[in-house]
Amino acid sequence: MQESQDYTVVVNLEEQYSIWRADRELPIGWRSAGFAGSKEDCLAHIDDVWTDMRPLSAR
Repeated sequence: MQESQDYTVVVNLEEQYSIWRADRELPIGWRSAGFAGSKEDCLAHIDDVWTDMRPLSAR
């Protein structure tokens, strides 16, 4: 099933990435990472930019 929902890529203080529906308020502790699009596009973007999966405090 193809989703027509728009999403935004979000990042927290530990530089961990996720996606969030664009029509919803961001959860506390998360900010926009500056990329939005389809779910698939957002997940592909995360695959490209999140190269070190360790939390910032563990690096």
